[in-house]
Order: sequence, then C-alpha cells, then structure tokens
Amino acid sequence: MLISHAPLIRPSEITPRGVYLNRRSLMLGAAAAGLSAAMAPRGAEAAQLEASPSPLSTDEEPTALEHITNYNNYYEFGTGKEDPAKNAHTLTTEPWTVKVDGLVSRPAEFDLDDLLKPVTLEERIYRLRCVEGWSMVIPWVGFPLSEVLNRVEPLGSAKFLAFETVVRPDEMPGLRAFFNVLDWPYVEGLRLDEAMHPLAILAVGLYGETLPNQNGAPIRLVVPWKYGFKSIKSIVRITLTEGQPPTSWNKQNPREYGFYSNVNPEVDHPRWSQATELPIGQGLFAKRKPTLMFNGYGDEVAQLYAGMDLTKFY
Repeated sequence: MLISHAPLIRPSEITPRGVYLNRRSLMLGAAAAGLSAAMAPRGAEAAQLEASPSPLSTDEEPTALEHITNYNNYYEFGTGKEDPAKNAHTLTTEPWTVKVDGLVSRPAEFDLDDLLKPVTLEERIYRLRCVEGWSMVIPWVGFPLSEVLNRVEPLGSAKFLAFETVVRPDEMPGLRAFFNVLDWPYVEGLRLDEAMHPLAILAVGLYGETLPNQNGAPIRLVVPWKYGFKSIKSIVRITLTEGQPPTSWNKQNPREYGFYSNVNPEVDHPRWSQATELPIGQGLFAKRKPTLMFNGYGDEVAQLYAGMDLTKFY
C-alpha cells in the first residue's frame, strides 16, 4: 500500500540543509500563506509545515534533492536531462499571474500571492514517474487544484481543463532552437473530475523550499497517477472547456501519447515497455522495479475510469 498516514519524514532528516537550494523560503501560514521575497531562516513556519503532512503521502523514501533538481524534462530549456538545471535560471518568476477563464462564473487573473492566500500549504510526498520509465519520489509543497476551481465556480457545461505554459523566447533557449520537438506553448489537459480529485495539486515548492525554475517555478501541476509530462510546468493560464482540449505530446504523436496518459504497465509505449521503471538516484547498479497501475494510486483514482477501455483511452 503506497498511501500512508504515518508522519512525513522531515526534510532535514533526509537531505542536509546545505544541499537545499539557495532560494526564497516559503511563508507557510494559514491565511497569510504565500511566497516570501527573500531567504529566511528555518523557523516556526517550516515546523508547522512538517507537523501537518497530507494523509495522501507515500511512505517511500524521497529522492535526494540533487537528483530532483538536476534530472528534468523541460524542453523550453533544452532536451537533455541536465539542460533545465543549466539554463532555467534565465526565467523570471516574479511577478507572476495565472489566468483562469472559460466556462466559469467568476473568471479571474490571480497573482501568485492572491492565489495562495486562501489555502494552507502542506508538504506532500508523491510518486512521480515519466513515460521514459524512470521514477522519483518528490516531497512537493502544494495545495489541491480544486481550491482554485471552487473560487472561479465552474459552469455545468464545463467538462475539461486546458493548461498553458508561459512562452518567453528571450528567457527560454529551447524556444529558439533550430529544430523544435514541440509546438509552443506547451499545453495540457484534464477532465474536470480528474482536476477536482485531491491528488491533483498545484505545487509551489519541494523539500520545504520555493520551487526551482527547472522543476516548473513558480507554479506547476502535479498529477501523480499519470505520466510525468501531464504535470505541466510554469502555468500561466487554465481554461475550462466543454470539449477535450489539445495536449502537446498528443498533437506531436497521437499514436504514442494519448490524452489520459494514466500510468499503465499493461499498455506498452510503441517503442518501449512500460512494465518496469528505474528509480533515479539509487546508483549505477539500481534494479528496475515493477510499474504499478495508476502509479500505485488505484484505490484513490480507479473509479474515475470505471467502464473505460484503458487500452483505447490511454
């Protein structure tokens, strides 16, 4: 069983404080929750964070911060796994706004502080895997996407969400490449019921620190029962729609990448098996391990797909 109600391991007990990114700390209060403007010492706010872990946290050991922040897919900063860590420092993340529009009663454009004020941030550990067959366990700092959706009040006709990543060629060298793997902006989508599930979160940090640029700063989606490319980074717009929205990898190659992209070891990618995965950060001789249906979150999310042919709706 991957979901545990056991207390979350403190970041200081997993990775030395000196390894943490030299970035702004998170102000982790209730009504005053938001991002601070400068680095602050670890104190009562962080202690409060660690004392209130999400009951959805896995009891697996987290991946070390150095691996989480140096092995990334973020093609806007390069196609190599180490490119985002080298290049993403050019992205300006302050100020930042997220527009939420479409089939809603109260469309809004939130700056990041306003987006965070009504919620209490919690540290959560999720198992996040990518379609390439590698996996990590990441202690995200975030809150349910449903908190934002409830504020804008979706209309009865809304069935899907369309997400869009920022496009800044001057700050994103991957957008200036001679050959682009994808059309920009990067876009993704979820069904509304998927988006309302408590496991679908908007992450603003990891390991108790502000989210690094290469991991999708300042705000990104995390959908842990789906392959990693569904968890869109650096979000600037969320639009509620009646019809299924286009998604970047599905547009690029619909035969290989479906809209749902649920972790499913029984359905192979056309070019490789998805039955096993390689945990990142466990050394050169790390053994592959069996991939679990819905990434191990079947008890929580399988009902969302009752009656669906998951070999067709992949």
